[in-house]
Parts: sequence; C-alpha cells; structure tokens
Amino acid sequence: MPALTRAMKVPTAVVVGVCLSLFAFPGAAHGDDSPTGGTLDSSNPQQDANADGKGNLSVTVGGVVFDRSKNGSGNSTGALTSTTSWTPPACWYAPMYTPDQLQKKLEPIWEVGSTGAEWDNSQREKYNANDEEKGFNKDKAGDGYWWGTYVNKSYPPGWDSCYDDDYFWVDTGDAPPANVKNAVTPEILAELAYNEIRVPGTKVTLAPANATKVNLPTWAWLDAADFKPVSVTASVQEIGISATATAEPVSLKIEPGTADAVTYPASGVCEIDNGRIGEPYAKGKADQAPPCGVKYLRSSGDGTYPLRATVTWRITWTGTGGAGGDLPDGSFGATQNVVVQEIQAVNR
Repeated sequence: MPALTRAMKVPTAVVVGVCLSLFAFPGAAHGDDSPTGGTLDSSNPQQDANADGKGNLSVTVGGVVFDRSKNGSGNSTGALTSTTSWTPPACWYAPMYTPDQLQKKLEPIWEVGSTGAEWDNSQREKYNANDEEKGFNKDKAGDGYWWGTYVNKSYPPGWDSCYDDDYFWVDTGDAPPANVKNAVTPEILAELAYNEIRVPGTKVTLAPANATKVNLPTWAWLDAADFKPVSVTASVQEIGISATATAEPVSLKIEPGTADAVTYPASGVCEIDNGRIGEPYAKGKADQAPPCGVKYLRSSGDGTYPLRATVTWRITWTGTGGAGGDLPDGSFGATQNVVVQEIQAVNR
C-alpha cells in the first residue's frame, strides 16, 4: 500500500504528528527522519550535522554533505535561475540508516500500531526483527547501510511523489539494485551542488553615477574582483562519491527599462573580456561609446527607469571516477532605478 494512502488510515492524533514530520514512518523515508538529523552516525565527525562555525560544511539535504567554502559570499548574493526548464533532483536514494538506527526508528512505530497490525507484522518479518543478533542486518553492521528515499528540501516539482515504501540493504562497495531509480550518483550530486551555488549581486556601477543625461552615453561595469568562478562540492561520504559544480560568469545583459534607449553593444549583451565585465569610465571618455552601457533618448521626468542587469553563468561539473560535463547555464539579475535628466541649455 503506498505510503501516502497508509497515512490516511492512522488515528487523528497520529495524522497530526505525521504531517508535522513529513510522514516520518517507514513508508515515507526522508532525510530528517534519521535519529542524527539526516546523518548516519553521530559518533563519526564526518557525518555530524554541525557546521564548522563558518557555514562551510553542513548536512542540508538528506545524507549529502556540502562544502561551500568556495561559494559566493556577501549580503547581495543569490541563487541562480536555470536558463532552461531544468530543475534539481526532487529525490534520490542514498544510505540512510545503520542497522541499529533503523531498529530504533521502526520498532516504536510498530508498538504504537499506527500503520495497522497486519502491516506492522509483515514489516517485522521483512526486517527479521525478532532475531536479536541478525534482525535489521545487525550481523552486517559496519559492512553496509539501509538505503532510503531523500526528498530535496527546496521542493522542486515532483517532490511530493518521491516517498517510497521500502528501505533496502546495500553492502559497502556494491552498487544499489539495478531497478532502483534515481540512486545517488556523482551527476545527481553535481545537480544538488548547482542548487546550492550563490553568486554576487548584479548592481552595476554607472557613470554618470547619480543621474545621467538624455543622449549621453552611460558607462556600465561590474567589479571584476567579485565576478570570478565559484563552486560548491557535494558528497555522500558513506559511499565515497562526490561532485563539484562550478559557475563561471560569461556575459552581462543590460535592459534599460524603456524602449526609448539604445544599448552598447546593440544586443545589450556585454561579453566578458579577460575576466572583466564592462569597462570603468575614465576621464575624457564622456563622448565615446562605452563597450558596455546604455544611452537614454528621453528624460525619466519625475520618475526613474528600472534598469535591469543580469549575469549569465556557465555551469560545469566534475565528479568521482572522472565523471563530468555541463549543466544548464544559470542567471542572476537585479534592477536599479536610473534618473535621466534633460540637458539644460544655457542662454546668453
């Protein structure tokens, strides 16, 4: 019987508890269901859910550990939006419990009888729960893990269909059964790492700075020191696989916020040149066309024009065993208000 269907049959008081814990019983595996907050063994420092005090290492989705030490930082950073319809994995199978942990999770549920005596008895038989030495594969402790379904905490489309009825055992060094869909791989880890990438804000520097003039070229650029490759590494330490997703800026798109404007270049897309996005204005270049910028043809009057600047980032990944490739480009943008004034004529 599907997990969500079984949930509807439990007593009202249990339903409330189930809803609050995202169906935290054996038919609905979830990363936070494990006794150690999403990790497998609280005595193993590599699996501890605590960060290093700087937010560089933490367990945030399932049993996946993220290293964000090379990620973008600062108050204006933001998450990338894919330039395609791509979304991160909604769920995946990975190691979830040691034998002792699975026993501690399931036996209290069976004692309550929340899923029905017949079902609970079948589960006891399935996990050989009445055998003190071999139940839950305790005789294999240290030689493998019970795997289960983890749901992506960002809840991309399809997350609500990710729950599964079964845990299954995988010996250390063995691949999961061939019929298991979405077993964790370096590519899945790369996609999860992509979802964790944060890039700098895209408020461009303009010259003139406070207000520009009608028909006057306005230079636009971004601080080159901020716009360098960033990366996040995701790993499942229990099975020794990892992947790093790297984002590298490739272009800046300028949208003036009005049809009464022209952009430089005409496409409005400023390609990165030698790691530089646009070119800072220098004295004496007021009448020159900027390599990246905009010229407004009409005053903004008493208001402003909403100029939008969007940076496109190319995403690549590398993983365990020499795996790697490309992921869809991502973008991150911001809007800023621009005052455009008429040039004042001087009558003599």
